[in-house]
Amino acid sequence: MKCYPHSDLTALFEALSQTAPLYLPTESDNGAVYTKYAAGVTYSASSNTRLSPKSFFFPQTEDLVKFRREGKSVSVIDERTEPEDFILFGVRACDAKSIDVLDRVFLSAPADSYYAARRDHVILMTMACTRPAQTCFCHAFGIDASDPGGDIACYRTEDALYLDGCTERGQVLLDACGAILEDCSDDHAAVTEQKQLIRARTERLPLASLTTDGFGADALDVLFDRPEWETLSESCLGCGTCTFVCPTCQCYDIRDFDTGHGICRYRCWDSCMYSEFTKMSAGQPRTTQMQRFRQRFLHKLVYFPANNDGMFGCVGCGRCLAACPIAMNITKVMNMLGGKEES
Repeated sequence: MKCYPHSDLTALFEALSQTAPLYLPTESDNGAVYTKYAAGVTYSASSNTRLSPKSFFFPQTEDLVKFRREGKSVSVIDERTEPEDFILFGVRACDAKSIDVLDRVFLSAPADSYYAARRDHVILMTMACTRPAQTCFCHAFGIDASDPGGDIACYRTEDALYLDGCTERGQVLLDACGAILEDCSDDHAAVTEQKQLIRARTERLPLASLTTDGFGADALDVLFDRPEWETLSESCLGCGTCTFVCPTCQCYDIRDFDTGHGICRYRCWDSCMYSEFTKMSAGQPRTTQMQRFRQRFLHKLVYFPANNDGMFGCVGCGRCLAACPIAMNITKVMNMLGGKEES
């Protein structure tokens, strides 16, 4: 484990940015967002980012291929370039876990080459979540906010930052910044104390008692026809906000755009909450908002774990709780259908 013995992280950020482009949370008028580091950029440690780092690997829109026709000849143009190495700093445990969820989707055979290329070039520097938000419930999915993982796990105290190299790639980066870092014991008392503090705070959160009891790979027959779906979904607007702020949602659409001198095929995020999602020539397979609402939450809590060794499709980041305009979210679904009624 290494230690950066200063409260001001500027020198560390300067050193990191010399090795690769560095992105870190900064404050904006609309909450914390990831920003490329440059002189004068200030790190925001107060809260999780409004959007997860998902877009670094799976952008909201991206060109896939272009077609150009000249007479009877059609050219297929792949304009991709090799992504550059980059560093993501300050990623919380929930978002680090969400990348594992996305890996299950995009790196399973046949791997998505667009996603894989970006994923191969990132060094993930996580940050232990010293002040989890009131909307956080990552613990329900077995995520420890005090043990965020990644390539380098960071723990910040009032006067220092402790950095634990978790992978070979992370250790190489720490070695490259060795001139401004100090060695410290693996069981440093300050880190141990902070882990205990984080776990204690997590236990006092409003959603601390939330569990996944009643959900998982074997729960489909029990949950699919529950009458509560009608009550839960009746106020849903179908706006898709929850899917767009979700760090694990991976649905997308592929479209062609006529540029005037060719065709650009691109993909963009989509939402299972939209009435035209997966619409086919025969019509829409889920014709009501209740069916679409049920699909979203059963995918997170039943379908995904059934196909991914028990891994749930939610990481408890709480973004959907904060963003939903009618205060309907996965925790209410879990409370009502998991056997625990809301108080």
